Amino acid sequence: MQTSKAMPGSIGREVNATRAIGSVLGIIAGLSGLDHGFFELLQGSTATPSLFVQSIGPAQRMWAYGTEDAFTLVPNFLVTGLLAIAVGASIIMWSIGLLDRKHRSSVLLALGTALFLVGGGVAQVGFVVLGWVVSRRVGRPATAWQRVVPLRVGAALAGLWPGLLVVSFALAAFALEVAITGFVPGVTDPNQVQLVCWSALGITLIVLVTAIVGGFAHDLQGTPDR
Repeated sequence: MQTSKAMPGSIGREVNATRAIGSVLGIIAGLSGLDHGFFELLQGSTATPSLFVQSIGPAQRMWAYGTEDAFTLVPNFLVTGLLAIAVGASIIMWSIGLLDRKHRSSVLLALGTALFLVGGGVAQVGFVVLGWVVSRRVGRPATAWQRVVPLRVGAALAGLWPGLLVVSFALAAFALEVAITGFVPGVTDPNQVQLVCWSALGITLIVLVTAIVGGFAHDLQGTPDR
């Protein structure tokens, strides 16, 4: 069995871009759970006011819109925080080490759903859905994506997926930082800060989708001819 060699200045064909992207998507979703769970935990063993809660309570809030809204079926901040942290950590561990296992996409979707139901946040739903879609392709022939990845677009993006993935992760981390602290260099108006936060999140998803297209194209190029 022959193995392909890495081309100079490029990522080796043996690197599975689909798995790497799926892992990053899971990590982002898991970090959201850790974030929300930590601040819910700080609110102590107090009753939640309704199914929709503010993960960051008034005592911990750092700016006007820094509430980190979430949904939870658990009527206690301490318990929901512990559960969100546990599920968030499980998603990260599954995404890093077990995304090539059987039922990988089903487990990721189940954990993501559980995270949403125990106060892990709302924005993470988009990352869970994308992660579920990508994880379904891990270990499957890349040729199955030949119909949905335009050849010219794929050829242009195939070598860019690592950089796009790094940029998307950095943007997601920035959006999370802004959501928590409200700190944006040179911006003090809360409304503008909120706009920056949501814009960063939206751009993150766009860059991620572009990285996914590039990753699929990369894996397609690495598929041996049959």
